[in-house]
Amino acid sequence: MHVALNPLDGRMANTPPCRTDRVSMFGIQIDAIDLPSTVDRLLEIIRQSPACCQYVVTPNVDHVVRLQHDGALRAAYRRAALVVADGWPVVWASRRLGRALPGLVPGSDLVPALFAAASRTFRESGGPPLRVFLLGAAPGVARQAAGRIESRWPGVQVVGQVSPPLGFEHHTDENDRILRQIADVRPDVLVVGLGAPKQELWVDRHQADIRSSVALCVGATIDFLAGHRRRAPRWLRRCRLEWLHRLLSEPRRLAARYARGAVVFPCLVWREWRRRATSHG
Repeated sequence: MHVALNPLDGRMANTPPCRTDRVSMFGIQIDAIDLPSTVDRLLEIIRQSPACCQYVVTPNVDHVVRLQHDGALRAAYRRAALVVADGWPVVWASRRLGRALPGLVPGSDLVPALFAAASRTFRESGGPPLRVFLLGAAPGVARQAAGRIESRWPGVQVVGQVSPPLGFEHHTDENDRILRQIADVRPDVLVVGLGAPKQELWVDRHQADIRSSVALCVGATIDFLAGHRRRAPRWLRRCRLEWLHRLLSEPRRLAARYARGAVVFPCLVWREWRRRATSHG
């Protein structure tokens, strides 16, 4: 397939079909867009069937902290079609800094919302189903998620799933095998649940070879869809305490990450506020 090169960096051009207003914070640009508008934007991209896979990243506190010292992750963020806030502290910071984001767009909400919208369109118009490929999670989990997705959303067809082995991203043969499996079925949506920053770096590195209109970097979403992990109850989410539920569910994996974020993130907000105050002084 012919690839359009970006004359600025020699990479394949990643110009999204549409662009929203963006809020500049912490060295990245975050789209000022809410969940329903994000779903509409993704459906529009899928309808346009771009030659270049358009990918979505979802910054939370951990991402923001990593981005301060990870140049490869910052580059992946720059090339993303959509950057949507997945964490109330990020939205809160935008409001304190005078450039308010309209709301939260967690990956674990975005994927079900996209599937629901596609199913409504399928029922109303009788058009083709949304074709989805699942990449990530432990062996067997993606297959379980596929069955639950098709049962819940009749307008969604899971055309493939892969649970890659640990460290696959470092092996050319394994990467090529996965990319061929995706290319063989050409999904509308590639749901990538490899964890950050692996998923963002993998999608960015292989963007030219991913034969999918859209790729969503959404962490543990495949596990949630499979019922392998449970999300926080709705009342906890409404109270903005989903992080507490996740911490109590996986303390060994998340305690150090959350502690680091609790220390570093307020410092980043303060630094951003000082920078803005100085620039407007």
